Amino acid sequence: MRVLVLENFPGATLGLIADVFAEEGIETEIVRIHEGAAVPGDDAPFDGLVLLGGAQSAIDDENHPDLPLSAALARRFGEAEKAVLGICLGAQLVARGHGGVNHVGRPVEFGWRDVTATVEGKADPLIAALGAAAPLFHWHTDTFDLPSGAVHLARSSMTRNQAFRIGRAVYGIQFHFEATVEMVEAWTTEFADLVADFAPDWPKRFAVERETLAPVADRVGRAMARAWVGRLRGK
Repeated sequence: MRVLVLENFPGATLGLIADVFAEEGIETEIVRIHEGAAVPGDDAPFDGLVLLGGAQSAIDDENHPDLPLSAALARRFGEAEKAVLGICLGAQLVARGHGGVNHVGRPVEFGWRDVTATVEGKADPLIAALGAAAPLFHWHTDTFDLPSGAVHLARSSMTRNQAFRIGRAVYGIQFHFEATVEMVEAWTTEFADLVADFAPDWPKRFAVERETLAPVADRVGRAMARAWVGRLRGK
């Protein structure tokens, strides 16, 4: 099977999902929007779509004219009954494409923090991997209202809409379940000055949580990725 991947920001890659795709024999075509590549207009060559994260707002069309095209593409895949996975910015774009309202400029949610499954989430193949709750990595300020008809799957203490599903296999996941500890280290090193503004204790926290919380997040993330592959295959 073949999956189109929209990469929106340097370093915001598939992460551990890439490992699962390799194990499951899933082919990918990665389109690096952040390098100026165009958003494909046709879903026909692909079985599924992944929209990855980024620092930009999902409604900043003036500076990122690709955003409405990505949102529309997410809807097109869904209407074709194909699997869609939006992560962080990608989730916001999936919501936008399906009529959800985006909200910008909230306080930052950052670090490995518990995500709690709703009743519906506990019954969902992806979110069931959390159990009742699990620590997943977050780095965002923006959020969204659920699109009409979406199933609310997970929340956190700061953000109500952490995960949703539309139909059988269109998912928006606000938290970074794809993020390996190496990705988190790279992100927080590159943007160390920014992190110091809102999480000055992060270096000490990271030294501990990379050993305590990150392995749990990694296990949950891999289970979620495998479950999405099942959705991709029509399960």
